[in-house]
Amino acid sequence: MKNLAIIFLVSVAVGLAGGYTYFHFTNNDETAAAKQETAAVQKKPTALTQTTSTSSKEGEILKQKGCLSCHSVSKLNLQGGTTGPDLSNAYKVVEGKHGKPIEEFLKEPTSAVMSGVIKSNPLTDEERAAIIQVLKTASEK
Repeated sequence: MKNLAIIFLVSVAVGLAGGYTYFHFTNNDETAAAKQETAAVQKKPTALTQTTSTSSKEGEILKQKGCLSCHSVSKLNLQGGTTGPDLSNAYKVVEGKHGKPIEEFLKEPTSAVMSGVIKSNPLTDEERAAIIQVLKTASEK
């Protein structure tokens, strides 16, 4: 019984060390980006990060919900923060990148930063539909 306990503890230690090493070395870029996004989300957005260069109403929902404090949508001439990725192609790439359709991602994001953002500022069904429509429009340009 003592030998089984020792084998179990050694196996757990090796498994944890291996998992830590794997994720530490394979997710460095993603982790650094997540830390930068977290820092930006925690800061109050400035007027500079929320400016838009379009007078169109198509990006209004992104401004209202604070998306433009971290993201831009260059295909719609919506200038925002640079911490998050440009959302011009998000409609097409979210599922491949995050493993779920954009509607599901906006309900329950798989990235740590976006999970915190959505949890603290959940989207209604109408807001989610409006954001998806804007992102679809951007992806078609």
